[in-house]
Amino acid sequence: MHTSSYPVTETHGRYGVERWSGGDTVHAEDTVAEETPVALVYNGFSQAVMLATPQDLDDFALGFSLSEGIIERPGELYDIDVIEHGSGCEIRMHLAGERFAHMRTRRRALAGRTGCGLCGIESLEQLLQRPCPNRSSAATAVASGALLRAQSGLHALQPLFHLTGAVHGAAWCRLDGSVALVREDVGRHNALDKLIGAVAAQGGGFGDGFVLMTSRASYEIVQKAAAVGIPLIAARSAPTGMAVRVAQAAGVTLVGFARDARHSVYSHPQRIH
Repeated sequence: MHTSSYPVTETHGRYGVERWSGGDTVHAEDTVAEETPVALVYNGFSQAVMLATPQDLDDFALGFSLSEGIIERPGELYDIDVIEHGSGCEIRMHLAGERFAHMRTRRRALAGRTGCGLCGIESLEQLLQRPCPNRSSAATAVASGALLRAQSGLHALQPLFHLTGAVHGAAWCRLDGSVALVREDVGRHNALDKLIGAVAAQGGGFGDGFVLMTSRASYEIVQKAAAVGIPLIAARSAPTGMAVRVAQAAGVTLVGFARDARHSVYSHPQRIH
């Protein structure tokens, strides 16, 4: 099997392509997004292997740990080290003793697909019984114009997307719609985890802003947002039915089709005015 000669830490590479247009063929090169296996290892125990864009991996480690309930506070995660191997990356972390014991009881060692958001869920019953936290701030209020402003701001802050057209973006937005932070990844769940980690690493809370995603809004996206107390999540594309139900139960305002000066609110519309 042919493998690329690019290091596993490259976010993109150049590949030959045969372009067809109007019956004509042109041989050229195209910029293509890279993805690499990333192992999340806690206290020497492999928790998950994800396929991810190899950048902002410190943020990814912290955000994944928070959104998956492995830790409750950033201070419970120690010594994040990113180790490059020949076939991928390994993120080595240390947990406080009680947190590590809790994690081990969940039997979450697995291999995940790109941005897999059901890590460690081993049965339908376990999925349906997964707790749905309700930590979102009821007082958060966002003007509809702020959603439009955020869309414009996010589009301008996606360098890897503009190079490749192949990655998702997640933005942390202030209540006025200005974009504070952006993270990108080939997996939408990874992009959100990176964003959560970046906000948490800067000491920020999640009650005074909202998240804008360039992807659809799936169950996993809403679950992760609810887990850390994000009150509102807006997605460029459609939500799924399960995402809507989770948002309703968790107190999260879920917005879909946030593009072209329009949007649809699927849950808790009182936060938008």
